Amino acid sequence: MSSIDPISMLRPQRKIKGISAILLPLLSDASIDWKGFESHVQRTLDAGLVPAVNMDTGYGNLIDPADRLQVINRTQELSEGREFVAGAFVQDKPGQSLDLESYLQEIDRIVGSGGIPVIVQSHGLIEMPEEEIVKTYQAIGHRCDRFYAFELDPVFAPFGQIYSLEVYQALMGIPSCLGAKHSSLNRLLEWERLQLRDLHRPDFRVCTGNDLAIDMVMYGSDYLLGLSTFAPEAFALRDSMWHAGDPRFYELNDLLQYLGTFSFRPPVSAYKHSAAMFLHLREQIDSSETHPDALRRPDTDLPILQRISDQLTTWLEGE
Repeated sequence: MSSIDPISMLRPQRKIKGISAILLPLLSDASIDWKGFESHVQRTLDAGLVPAVNMDTGYGNLIDPADRLQVINRTQELSEGREFVAGAFVQDKPGQSLDLESYLQEIDRIVGSGGIPVIVQSHGLIEMPEEEIVKTYQAIGHRCDRFYAFELDPVFAPFGQIYSLEVYQALMGIPSCLGAKHSSLNRLLEWERLQLRDLHRPDFRVCTGNDLAIDMVMYGSDYLLGLSTFAPEAFALRDSMWHAGDPRFYELNDLLQYLGTFSFRPPVSAYKHSAAMFLHLREQIDSSETHPDALRRPDTDLPILQRISDQLTTWLEGE
């Protein structure tokens, strides 16, 4: 790849496609808060963002298949024909071979419910040679006419991997692969992917998952973020400001980035508890509980989250 010149990559007033990973809220007894989940999906749809369910943010790797299916079915009902995406997750352990048939079954369930699959990585997928990884995505591409790939840094989950640029370019060569979520938390790697996309397939969506650099949308990325689950309305407002050339974009983006930098600090995967705390503070879910197998944040985070929430409320009420 040639050297990266981020300034030349700026895309002023570009319409941003926002996909927001949906937190699966839990009640104080750790059971699923279905009412809170449905309200959260509805708020996301009403904001104009695409809901993404059964992702890491929705504990897709921690809940059982029956709950994942119920998540999809409830999202389909709420979406009423509008676009939504869902993680296609296959549970396995290090050293196990790829279970392609289980992936295809998950894909069939999602497509059959009107959703677009996001291929969540697994140990069996990432531990294969690169050429076999590409063949797997090609097989998936023959099974469905629309899907998103997904690169996940291991700081989020142990079954994640960031692919080489050679694999990434091969993904762009699959017509049914609409794009890929890129969660390396590394600007340079994402800029390289944007540059590759612009050269080889301009319609391919590089969906940033960099919650520490949400301004990557300025350079041509779209997004599939966990951070946007904290405040989908605020992200939609920010996106509309960029499209309109409104300079207030930068100040609102700064506030949202402050929320991201605080909530996605190490250990990064504890951000899901941060999201539950934030949504509970905003009285949008009934409990700040997180999954029993997920990492937790200290209660000392609450005053900071409250301050950010108050500032966001000022922004949203001012519109």
